[in-house]
Amino acid sequence: MKTTIPTITLNNGIELPTIGLGVYRSSPEETVQAVRAALAAGYPMIDTAAAYGNEAEVGEGIRSSGTGRADVFLQTKLWISDYGFDSALHAFDRSTRKLGYETVDLYLLHQPMPDEFERTIAAWKAAERLLADGRARAIGVSNFSPAHLDRLLAGSAIVPAVNQVEVHPFFTQKPLSAVHEKLAITTQAWSPIGGVNRYYTQDPRPEDDPLRHPVITALAEKYGRTPAQIVLRWGIELGHSVIPKSVSPARIIENAGIFDFALSPQEIASIDALDTGRRGGPEPDSINTTAFPFRVED
Repeated sequence: MKTTIPTITLNNGIELPTIGLGVYRSSPEETVQAVRAALAAGYPMIDTAAAYGNEAEVGEGIRSSGTGRADVFLQTKLWISDYGFDSALHAFDRSTRKLGYETVDLYLLHQPMPDEFERTIAAWKAAERLLADGRARAIGVSNFSPAHLDRLLAGSAIVPAVNQVEVHPFFTQKPLSAVHEKLAITTQAWSPIGGVNRYYTQDPRPEDDPLRHPVITALAEKYGRTPAQIVLRWGIELGHSVIPKSVSPARIIENAGIFDFALSPQEIASIDALDTGRRGGPEPDSINTTAFPFRVED
C-alpha cells in the first residue's frame, strides 16, 4: 500500500516532499529497479545528480514505473566542472536530455567551490535563468555553509529554496539549520541515517554508526520500529526533507513507513544530543576542480 507523504512549502511556494529516494552510489543497473520500487511504494521524489552517472536510469525508472511525470518531484544537481553561466546552461540541457524530461522540479548546485566562487556565482545566475524560464520549478544549493550562503546572496538576486547537506544524529548542523530558518531555506538531509560514516571511510567502526547507538535502538524497541525509521522520523520532526538511499525494495518500503508515529520533544532532544560535530563526508571547502578534476561527459 502506498504511503501518503506530507510536503514542505518552499520559499517560492513549490511543495517539496518530505521524503524521497536518493541514488548516490547506486549503479546504473540498480537504479532503474530502485526508482520503480520507490514509486510503487508511494515515494513522490527522486534525487540524482549529473556526477552520479545515473540520470538516464532515473528517467528510465520513472517512465517504466507507469507513474506520470507530474506525480514525481524530480531533482538533480550541477557538477563543479560545469560551473559558469553558459556551461551551466549546457549542463542542464545535458541532464534533462539524459533524464528524458524537459524540466526538473529542483535544480541544485552540487558544491560551493569557494576557491572558484566567481564560477559558482555565474552558475547560480544560470540557475536563476532556468527558474525564470520555467525549466526548473525551484533552485537551490548543496553543501553550502552559512559563509557560503552569505557570499552567494551578496552576488545574486534569489535566495536558494533548498540547501541539501549532510545531516544525521552524529552531525546535526544545528547552527546551519538556524541560518536556514532565518533565510527561509529548507534543509534537505543527505545521508540522513548516517550511511556516510560507513561508506566514506577505509575503516568503518560500529561506534560511528547512528543506527547502533543505544539511544536509537532503545527508541526502535519502544516503538516497534527499525533504527533507520527512528532516525528518519527524527529528521522529519525537525522539519527537514530526507533522501535515504537504498536499492533494496524491502528497505525502500521500510524507510517510508515513518508517518504513522511521532517522537516526543524529549526523545527528539535525546537524539539531538548525540551530535559529535564531526562531518562524515568531504569538507566542502576542499572541493574544487583541481582536487576533483572529474568531468561529466555529454
